[in-house]
Formats: sequence, C-alpha cells, structure tokens
Amino acid sequence: MFAVCPVSKWGATGLALGGVRSLCMQRQTAILILGDQLSWHHPALIDADPDEVVIVMAEVMEEATYVRHNRHKIALLFSAMRHFAQALRAKGFEVAYYDLDASLRNLLAACEQAVREWQCQALHICEPGEHRLMAHMADWSDALGLPVKQLEDTRFLLSRSDFASWAEGRKQLRMEYFYREMRKRYGLLMDADQPEGGKWNYDADNRTGWRGQCDIPARPEPELSDLTREVIELVGQAFPDSPGDLSTFRWAVTHEAAQAELDWFCEHALPHFGTYQDALAESSPWLFHGLISMYLNCGLLEPLAVCEQVEAAYRRGHCSLSAAEGFIRQILGWREYVRGLYWHHMPDYKSRNALSATRPLPDWFWTGDTQMRCLSQALKQSLDLGYAHHIQRLMVIGNFALIAGLDVESVCDWYLGVYIDAYEWVELPNTLGMALFADGGIMASKPYAASGKYIQKQGDHCKSCRYDPKKVTGEGACPYNGLYWHFIDRHNELLSQNPRMGLILGGWRKRADADRESVLQWADQTLDQLEAL
Repeated sequence: MFAVCPVSKWGATGLALGGVRSLCMQRQTAILILGDQLSWHHPALIDADPDEVVIVMAEVMEEATYVRHNRHKIALLFSAMRHFAQALRAKGFEVAYYDLDASLRNLLAACEQAVREWQCQALHICEPGEHRLMAHMADWSDALGLPVKQLEDTRFLLSRSDFASWAEGRKQLRMEYFYREMRKRYGLLMDADQPEGGKWNYDADNRTGWRGQCDIPARPEPELSDLTREVIELVGQAFPDSPGDLSTFRWAVTHEAAQAELDWFCEHALPHFGTYQDALAESSPWLFHGLISMYLNCGLLEPLAVCEQVEAAYRRGHCSLSAAEGFIRQILGWREYVRGLYWHHMPDYKSRNALSATRPLPDWFWTGDTQMRCLSQALKQSLDLGYAHHIQRLMVIGNFALIAGLDVESVCDWYLGVYIDAYEWVELPNTLGMALFADGGIMASKPYAASGKYIQKQGDHCKSCRYDPKKVTGEGACPYNGLYWHFIDRHNELLSQNPRMGLILGGWRKRADADRESVLQWADQTLDQLEAL
C-alpha cells in the first residue's frame, strides 16, 4: 500500500526540487526528532528499522518564536536538522521533513500530517528538554488518535529518576557532592577510588584574570555549505526583528564538523582553558573556551565522549589536571546537575522570585548601548554572536540583573532567547537559580553578587570605561559598586540567615550611618536612571 509524501524543496541531495512529490511505502511508526535531539544515540533511532519507520522533522514558527530567539540559534538548528535529515536518508530512512515554508503552525501539526501521509499506527518521541513542550505533548495521543510512546532521553549521563533518588532526603542539593558521585560512577579522573591528584575540585587554580599574558590562538571557522547558506538567508528574511548578526555565523552543523571543533579545542586551547576560564578579555569573545555547549545541547556531540577525550589529553600530558578537571566538571557535574534540578523542581520552579525582583529590563539589554564597558561588551557579543562564556553571563550580565533587581521572568526569557546553547532545562536553573538567586538558595549557597572590583580583577574592560571601579558614589562611580551595597542593604534580613554572608553584612553594618546613607541615595539615583547608564 502506498501513500503520497512531500519532498522538501532542498531534497535529500540539496537540489532545488520545487513541489516534486514521491511515492513512499506505508510506515508502521513515526519517530519525531526535535531540533535539539540530533543524535545517533536518540533512543527511538538506536534500534529503528528503516523499512518500518518514518522520521518526522519540522521547522515550525511556534518553536522559533515562543521567546525572541537569536538568529544564530535558529540558523544552527535549522541547518543541523537539514544536514541530519540528509544523513538519515543516506542510511536508508524515509524522512518527512517540513521546512519553514510548509507553514505548519506547530510540531503537533507536523506529526498529524506525517502520520496521515504515511498511515502510521504509532508515534515515538524522546522526552523533550523543556516542561513547556512536555505539557503540550501530554494530549497528543488523543489529538492524533494513536499511541504516543515517550522514551527516556538517554543522551544524558544521569536519568531523571536517578537524580530524584540522589536528591531524596537531602536538605540541600549541592552540585559539588553530586559531581563527586558522577566522577565515581563514570571513573573519570579517578585513581582507583580516589580523585586524581588527591582533590575533587581545582577551581581555585582557574581564576586568573586577563592581562594579555599569552597569545590567543586564532580559531578556524567551519566551512559553510550551500545548504547552510540557504538557511542563513531564510532565517535573515523570516526573523528580521530577532537578534543575531548572521554575517558572523561560524557554527558547525554536522557531527563531523562539531567533532573537528572539539579536536581543535583539545589541541590548541585546552592547555590554557583552566587558567583563564574566568577571565574577561577586551580583545576576544572566545579566549580559550571550548565553544561546544551548543553542540552538546543539540546532539551533535555526546557528553561522555567529550569528557573522555579531555581526560585522555590530560593523561598524555597535554594539559594540566586543573584544566581537565575544570572542563569535565562543567559537563559531568554542572550540566547534568542543572538538568536534574530543573526536572526535580518544575513546574513551580519557573515562577519563583525569592527576592521580589520586578524592575523592568532596560531597553539597552536588546542593544548593548550602555556606557558600562563590561556590560556593553557582554551584551553586544551575546546579541550579535549568540555566545558569551559563563563569567560574562553570571558575573557581568547576571550580576547586574541581580543587584539592580531586574524582573526575573524577563531576564530568564532574555537568556533563553539570546544564547545559542540555551534550552529551558539548562537556562532556567542557571539564570533564575544561580544568577538571580530567585529560588532562595535551592541551587546556589549564596547570591553571586559582586562590585566593580571583581570585574576589574578578572579583565581589562575597566580601563576603557567611563566609570571608575574604585569609586562608589559621585560622578563617574561604577554603577556596580553602589548597586551592590544597595542589594546588600535591601535584602539584609534574608541574607542574615546565610552564614556565607556574615562577613560582608558585618562590614556594611559597621560603616557610619552617614556613609551608608550616602551610598544608598546614590544607588537609588542610579536605579532611577538605569536607561541612561
């Protein structure tokens, strides 16, 4: 029995096939593959018989616009999806690929069309990475009139149920203890049952600020295929009001190209990664960072293989233990931890606002047009490239949002939209919990608030700034300074319950009344004039 199926205009070979249609065999099962699940380890693909299944992939406007996504992110996913569809076809799979021109309103509509055209009897999906989408999928079986089987996402190194078991009975879910268990489970950087080098964590060795101490290697850029160029043109036209300078698009869109990016990092940047991972550099958006989170999060790289490659580099003497440990901790520890925490506390987690932060987001969050040099650099880079490293996100942008009391929901939506590697499972805990302390300490042991002195220590932005990191009040005073103490003062009661804040609170209380009042008045004036900073 045959059914008529559509062929996307770019086809299996990338040729312009227009409206051509081909006859396709009926398929027993449809498999939906999302844009962040482009992995050969996708649980529905591992044992799939090409003669029995049809793969459903769709570029739908709803997923591209539920927040204001960066055009780099949309282009990366659309191009990677199209390349993955080609690879699936090369392995003998039928692919029902609906590009943006198909005008399907959402993923359910794409599944409805594929199921109807291939006369499928079941739909298999891998659990999505966002609670929003999982809630949408809850009634798909009724909507489609057939069984919908949701499979566990085995591409992560710890299941949601295993995280729940680890969390059970614990008063605090601290990442450090979780990370140690993961090291033991996977045997990474271990010496028998003890951590390599005798310590679990070498973070103290990885905090050097940037003063141009060494040359930053020039990164090669992946070659753009004709298919990627077509996608870039499409995204530029379809999303004119979204951030992202597509003339700078430099991302890998295939498994092979993503692996080449990882190989280059391990060879050329990993030796300096640990030392300068917290540094802020005026001259480089990349420094010695991996630039692979976007590939891990959409399935082009596998987390365990990445960790093993970095460990192998350490074992052969190519990098220090602190560099290897710091990198592996971000993937084996932090990445798995935030995912577990997200699902453990959702859906209530998304609405938390422990510090009652509601101040509107300044307009310059969408332009970067602020005179604060560090913030302007981090914002413009984020908007243009879809990328910023963790200190820019946490201690420059997130820190400002925290001490200024910016609206939690607006800040979280900004982070989710702007960054190329952002999906809610990873973005929300990092932003709401780590950066904004809006979960009241579920994730972080203290607020990550800091004055301008921290930023001055970590980089070289301050020397090009109109504001002076040494000044707290008066003309030219760094806004981070007054806002930091304003934050400490207005949350004094809550922070008093945190033993890690005792020294800072004690110092603030010992200052003369007139001194404190002067700082608070200057900070109030700063808050009233946020748009003009």
